[in-house]
Amino acid sequence: MKNGFTTGSCAAAAAKAATYMLLGGNRKEIFKIDTPSGVSFDAHIEDIKISEDHVSCAVRKESCDDPDVTAGILIYAKAGIVKDKKHSVIIKGGEGVGTVTRPGLDQEVGSAAINSVPRKMISENVLEIMDMFDCPDSVMIEISVPEGKEIVQKTFNPRLGIIDGISIIGTSGIIEPMSTKALIDTIRVELNQQRCEGRDTVIISPGNYGLDFMRQRYGYDLDRAVKCSNYIGDTIDIAVKLGFEKMVLVGHVGKLIKVSGGIMNTHSREADCRMELMAEAAVRSNASKETVLKILDSVSTEEAYEFLIKEGIEKQCFEHIMERVSFYLNKRAAGKMQIECMIYSNRWGLLGETKDAESLILKEVGKE
Repeated sequence: MKNGFTTGSCAAAAAKAATYMLLGGNRKEIFKIDTPSGVSFDAHIEDIKISEDHVSCAVRKESCDDPDVTAGILIYAKAGIVKDKKHSVIIKGGEGVGTVTRPGLDQEVGSAAINSVPRKMISENVLEIMDMFDCPDSVMIEISVPEGKEIVQKTFNPRLGIIDGISIIGTSGIIEPMSTKALIDTIRVELNQQRCEGRDTVIISPGNYGLDFMRQRYGYDLDRAVKCSNYIGDTIDIAVKLGFEKMVLVGHVGKLIKVSGGIMNTHSREADCRMELMAEAAVRSNASKETVLKILDSVSTEEAYEFLIKEGIEKQCFEHIMERVSFYLNKRAAGKMQIECMIYSNRWGLLGETKDAESLILKEVGKE
């Protein structure tokens, strides 16, 4: 599968090109940079504008084989000399580069959302050109993304408190298809933000499935929860490391039933034993052989739950299921954090909860 290059790599290549053309006075359309991963990036330079005091140019972001809302956009760098004899690189954000408004991110509140690794890449590549031309002064680099204000609404940035544009990011310089690391890094950022804001309890959910249920029953907007996707185990590990005292995992039965079997990555390609786990709970609740077989043949947990209702054992089954869920969640946390859980169905409402799940949810609602 094809790799791509991050916004940080594009910004660094554009900055290197703009500085070269500013100091050397020669137009050049291909520049090579080395990414932190060791992979070289031969960047094609577009939209070159040369004036007496500044040079502006752009690099088009190359995506990988996965969907990417920033694929194909132009990342611009404008270079200009600051006559201060300091031989340094000054980096600022321009149009379409977001501003940090919440703590817990890579950059401080009020700063341009250009992360530390891209800043380092920009500085190193610009300094390389400055040394080539014996430039004694500083070079000001302004990074901009004209499409950034529009694209940001399709990213996680608004949730993270980055406004008015996208982030210039990347730790390796390349984008790998199906990157689990990128998803887990996003979870880590959201958890860290909540911790920096003083929270000791965090609400976790695989997604917004069940948004109406949580809003109507508890007055809780599930969109405020940290989204863990399928990575329940990794999310627990991060929350423990950050020092959270309590966690409530809230989600649909289709995902969270798997936790009752000790499954901490709920993606279907990792494991799918939903019906087996519901059937096991039914057996323990003395369900008939016919009901157990119907559960095993069900195409969804919603359908399987209907068979539990017909047998009159739904409450008993989910008492057992929640006991197993609680066991495995607390086993993962190793006693370092209290974890509660709430499982619901869009059709049937609340199916099961651990002892203190509701009280913690209501306490968090009261804080808002």
